[in-house]
Amino acid sequence: MKKIFEIDATNQSLGRLSSKAAAMLRGKHLASFQPHILPEIEVVITNIDKIKFTGTKYETKKFFHYSGYPGGLKERTLGIEWEKKPNEVIRHTVYRMLPVNRMRDKIIKHLKFK
Repeated sequence: MKKIFEIDATNQSLGRLSSKAAAMLRGKHLASFQPHILPEIEVVITNIDKIKFTGTKYETKKFFHYSGYPGGLKERTLGIEWEKKPNEVIRHTVYRMLPVNRMRDKIIKHLKFK
């Protein structure tokens, strides 16, 4: 049976929200936590339009994409990415907070948005 946890993003900073979601997705809040077992947990994040950004991150933080070709490095600010796909910005930050192993791609599939 899959457990569903809901996180309200109202007035939370992006980093603190992402670290909370990453820990819940791994099941670290459970007494039966085992790092090699994928828990049956689904985390739903609501009210993502009400997240707050501290400092000047909205204008200065950059996301990079490299195509593999010379001169193929593209960069966008957090503000541009947030206006296009806010779900992907959160998914990206949570993904990078998960441990780098074979379970990482399976764990991130349990992150949902409302």
